[in-house]
Amino acid sequence: MTDVVATNQTILVVGGGISGMTAALEAAECGKDVILLERNPSLGGRVAQLYKYFPKLCYPTCGMEINLRRIKANPKLRVITLAEVTKVIGGAGNYTVDITLQPRYVNNNCTACGACSEAVEAKFDNEYNYGLNQRKGAYLPFYMAYPQRYVVDPRIIGTADAEKAKAACKYDAIDLNMSAQNIQLTVGAIIWATGWRPFDANKIQPYGYDRIPNVITSVELERMMDPLGPTDGKILRPSDQTEAKNIAFIQCAGSRDRNYLKHCSRMCCTATLKQTTYVRERYGDAGKSSVYYIDIRAIDRFDDLYQRVKADPNVTFIKSKVANITLDKATGNPILNGVDTEGYHRYNNPHDLVVLAIGMEPSVDFSRLGIDIKVNEHGFIEADPSNGGLFAAGCASDALDVNRAVQHATASALRAIQVVNQVS
Repeated sequence: MTDVVATNQTILVVGGGISGMTAALEAAECGKDVILLERNPSLGGRVAQLYKYFPKLCYPTCGMEINLRRIKANPKLRVITLAEVTKVIGGAGNYTVDITLQPRYVNNNCTACGACSEAVEAKFDNEYNYGLNQRKGAYLPFYMAYPQRYVVDPRIIGTADAEKAKAACKYDAIDLNMSAQNIQLTVGAIIWATGWRPFDANKIQPYGYDRIPNVITSVELERMMDPLGPTDGKILRPSDQTEAKNIAFIQCAGSRDRNYLKHCSRMCCTATLKQTTYVRERYGDAGKSSVYYIDIRAIDRFDDLYQRVKADPNVTFIKSKVANITLDKATGNPILNGVDTEGYHRYNNPHDLVVLAIGMEPSVDFSRLGIDIKVNEHGFIEADPSNGGLFAAGCASDALDVNRAVQHATASALRAIQVVNQVS
């Protein structure tokens, strides 16, 4: 990996989710040399973990497949996974970037046959499924992972499991002697497509995510719905693995709250509207959804989805900020407690399952990286002239839905191209 070549005509894109892939492809297809870094073992980001997009309710695998085909076909674009930026110095047109590359312990000989995974016994929480199940110590991150190569978890290096993985591979693809590397690149512009992370629901103490088993998050429900996911496409209660048919959705879980996230993530309302359609898809008229909300912010083209869901007799909207959730120990049901602000009636409503519509926060704390870039009070990158050749793409700039993130990434690619075009 030490043979990576870059110049001040190169654009570096940091983050391989939908925004990073978009920015990298747009720049590369304009003829620019692009290096795309991803700190995880494969590209895809949060979008790869979704069951469906909104508002059209189509599957993200289609868009992923198209982008991966474009990446593979473009010689101007180089993808480096398991890579993390540690330092950036310089200015527009001439940045020096220090990057740490973590070992995969699997080389290019890998055919993704899976023999190494079958051989090992150690299991770890599956990050792709938000810990809802476990994966082996040698694993393919997910079925559409790119690169389509297995990864050996560093926690089994030096154990008998690692040797089993190596012995099982008939292609000599397991290299247990790989180690971390540090490389340095010179680039003309940097696009930060570092994305978002779900707000930590453990912090919202009144909602009991850390102590009531049948309280989950919206991102976990996405993984449940995937037929290849941790529950084979079933909406299961964690407490007893029975199917949940009476489901509560709590909006603004931790958002618009000075104690947690001050900002509105703007896509949580629409995500919940989408997820009520999952309940109908799974159970038909037997499935019931209750949406507890402050207000529904489904504007512009999302209003059609809102109107469709609102017309569904199996979906109930309750205007209320849920005060707290308690546990019915006899049934395992979470009980939502609060006041309906339209009728000012107190309620204590039991449900099979509660889904917290948690907000979005930046996945990177740029203040800790020591990079001279302007961020707002929420940690998102500002579009500030003092940033020079450093640009945000997608959710590194704000909480955005997929469509707006892609549009924003395309604009960021144009700005980066303008910077390198000015370099003599």
